[in-house]
Amino acid sequence: MSDQGYDEELQDERRYVAGLYARLDALRAQAREAHRTAMRGEGERPMDRDVKVRATAAQVRRLDVADNGLCFGRLDSLDGEHTHIGRLGILDEENDFAPLLMDWRAPAARPFYTATGANPENMRRRRQFHTRGRRVDGFTDEVLGRPGEDGGNDADAALLAAVNAPRGEGMRDIVATIQAEQDEIIRLEHPGVTVIEGGPGTGKTVVALHRVAYLLYTQRERIERHGVLVVGPNPAFLDHIGQVLPSLGESDVVFMTPGDLVPGRHVTAEDGPEAARHKGSLAVLDVLAAAIADRQGVPEEPLPIELQDLTVRIDAPTAEWAREEARATGLPHNEARATFREIVVYVLTERAIGRIAKGWLTRADTAAWEQMRTELVDELAEHEGFAAALELLWPILTPEDLLAPLYESPERLRAAGADPSLWRADGTAWTVSDVPLLDELVDLLGRDATAVKAENRAVAAEQAAEAEYAAGVMEILTLDTEELDEDLGVRVRDLTHAGVLADRFVETDTRELAERAAADRDWTYRHVVVDEAQELSAMDWRVLMRRCPARAFTVVGDLAQRRSPAGATSWGAMLDRYVADRWVYRSLTVNYRTPAEIMAVAADLLAEFAPGVEPPESVRASGVAPWSREVSGDELAAAIGEFERDESGREGTSVVIGPAHVPGAVVPSDTKGLEFDAVLVVEPERILAEGPQGAADLYVALTRATQRLGVLHREPLPAALRGLTEVAAARVGG
Repeated sequence: MSDQGYDEELQDERRYVAGLYARLDALRAQAREAHRTAMRGEGERPMDRDVKVRATAAQVRRLDVADNGLCFGRLDSLDGEHTHIGRLGILDEENDFAPLLMDWRAPAARPFYTATGANPENMRRRRQFHTRGRRVDGFTDEVLGRPGEDGGNDADAALLAAVNAPRGEGMRDIVATIQAEQDEIIRLEHPGVTVIEGGPGTGKTVVALHRVAYLLYTQRERIERHGVLVVGPNPAFLDHIGQVLPSLGESDVVFMTPGDLVPGRHVTAEDGPEAARHKGSLAVLDVLAAAIADRQGVPEEPLPIELQDLTVRIDAPTAEWAREEARATGLPHNEARATFREIVVYVLTERAIGRIAKGWLTRADTAAWEQMRTELVDELAEHEGFAAALELLWPILTPEDLLAPLYESPERLRAAGADPSLWRADGTAWTVSDVPLLDELVDLLGRDATAVKAENRAVAAEQAAEAEYAAGVMEILTLDTEELDEDLGVRVRDLTHAGVLADRFVETDTRELAERAAADRDWTYRHVVVDEAQELSAMDWRVLMRRCPARAFTVVGDLAQRRSPAGATSWGAMLDRYVADRWVYRSLTVNYRTPAEIMAVAADLLAEFAPGVEPPESVRASGVAPWSREVSGDELAAAIGEFERDESGREGTSVVIGPAHVPGAVVPSDTKGLEFDAVLVVEPERILAEGPQGAADLYVALTRATQRLGVLHREPLPAALRGLTEVAAARVGG
């Protein structure tokens, strides 16, 4: 294409894309007006209004995609048709709703990612736009199936521009540069569990997020009401990926770490390797069951209950019988307490009546006998001593009530058959490994039946009061309209049109789906994405399976990066017990993040601690060799400062990664899933000394850089890193 021809087409594309933005702005205005109308709810029932409010709010959010890159490409078919591809679909209402912009998830858009010169899929050309904000700065054409034709046939130009660009604060979507192996996974029509494994920089996380966007597009009606859960390793990672789905027009997604899966629990501590391993094993289920059983007591000595006329006692045989009957119900602990109480009350009242009525009353006098029983039952219901005895023998327990005293007591741990490593001085210093145990105990303990009844009574009373209030207001509204205007300064039709009465008398939950789901332990999702899944324990998976009864998961991980002693050693070991033949495995093999020079160093380390794992192949080289420098303890802080000053003058992001004792350094586990233009790894020998966990941590640290990598060491470099170029002090800036 000549320069003049290129300029003319560029102007045409600019005009077309400007028209798309004008149409988008009009659609946004319409959606916002529809939302305002729904909020007013004139003449609507509250429930109908709530449905419309949420639907229109979702449409507003869907249209509020990032203005940058609304349209990022064009497909030209062999028959001369042009199809512009973008973040969402826009139709031409004045031309039989013909597509002005094709949503990237639509089947017709797939050749944009999959067509090749050898298999053009009936396409002649793929055009990729270079944009800044709303402006098209240029484009690159790839002619398909016509190798001899001039067309600027550079298939990798857009991809290389994207991977070489400086990193910002968050992960970017790859909607404009999805590669064929990624697209196959994104559009995979599999109803069960899809495992995506890939080494560092292969894009597995962003592929999983685009898969969520694709599923919401193709199965919106099925998924949207319950939403999607995305589980990531730490808050920094969730912040990093948090804008990918909104940039694709999707917001009904809940982001959590494993520590957030039980609402209201705050993780403040970290387990040692042995404690984490035992808590993550399914064997801990037996420990929990035994710990509950240990709280279902039998008195060593009879417990006296002093009634008005006599004293009765709860002895061991009575408690044993009551315990046996309660356990036989199969109900959770708190719910089975009613049976335990019923048996104890029966025994105590029978004994009391037998003694009180001795010589003057027999069972033949049924009415008198039952009257006396009723009086005794009522007395026991209000008896503080009986309540205390019941709490001693069969206490109402919350998950925290059970677990914290268990951890603090070596005796309780022994009684439950738990490993001694679970002991800690502060039982309430919750760790990530405690969360699945707390979640399990919600079901094992159940709710307090008495509290449930009281709660139901309170709700019924509140509803009755609201109904009475509503009846009073409606009686007022029967007054003469003019009198009401004069006395209250408001018109009847103003009240009803504004929905004031509906808001007062009908309680509706106006929170967004993500907020409601995150606060509800019993919420179930239609699809769950699990990132860094190799770190999850068998107990973690039990929590997640409860959250998604349909067993629809996208699982993302890299077994070579596993650092948790309770994590996955194989995908089958974790998944087979839940989904058996309903999971499929896909791998990503191309590294889009890490330059070849840096990946060569990481690959040497990988070969040492995971010799059976193939490192991903880097798609590019940076031309910058990774370096190392030996420093003394006194020189370390100054060397870190040099790196930070040098990088502060460059565009992009940088980070210092090292052991926890290095001031200003981020520990490797906190950088999982993140990427930076420049990385300085400090004291790799100390990181590696942590054993298998340390090797995985060092591998993570080495593979975070997209451009430049430096290493500072105080002790001799580990053998696996001898490939680094040792430099003098003047070279520290890279």
